[in-house]
Amino acid sequence: MTDRPIPTVLLIEDEPEIRRFLRTTLPEHGFRLYEAVTGNEGLAEAQARNPDLMLLDLGLPDMDGLQIIKNLRERYAGNVMTHRRTSATSSRNWEWATDSRRSDGRRSRSR
Repeated sequence: MTDRPIPTVLLIEDEPEIRRFLRTTLPEHGFRLYEAVTGNEGLAEAQARNPDLMLLDLGLPDMDGLQIIKNLRERYAGNVMTHRRTSATSSRNWEWATDSRRSDGRRSRSR
């Protein structure tokens, strides 16, 4: 057995059913889950926990998910990858969210 660190996931989601599902599922698959219900809580948790992965609802009650992505890119030099699971977000906003340019204007290699 190796002593690998447990990968951490920050879930920023206001829907209780989704949080409940992931709260059950992710730990069963070896992840440590942290949760936030609002964008402001999520940004604070991201700074405090420095998670390996963040799952973000784009439609939060206090803050637009795209604003959270922008804030995270500024903090983490643009190393923010995105995935779209719904057509609720406009194409123009989605193009901005998936642009892999770092906050300094250069392209990220992670794309």
